[in-house]
Amino acid sequence: MTSQLVVEIIRDTLMATFWISLPLLAVGFIAGIVISLVQILTSIQDPGFGSVPRLAAFLAAIFIFMPWMLLKLISFTTHLLGNLERYAR
Repeated sequence: MTSQLVVEIIRDTLMATFWISLPLLAVGFIAGIVISLVQILTSIQDPGFGSVPRLAAFLAAIFIFMPWMLLKLISFTTHLLGNLERYAR
């Protein structure tokens, strides 16, 4: 296995990780901004008011995006394991 092949595997792994985590990170970012704006507008500074809706948004995002995330992960794994003879050289 050459160093170029190792770099390609690591790059593909990092890109797959990025694309799989992107929907959850985006939902967390948007939920954080919205909750912060609501806290600013209503002057409510209770920590529970900020964390409970954010956790609910993450849970909803996991349920919504889980089939897509699993398909991406299965596709990556199939691609990686399908080329084992290429890595054995």
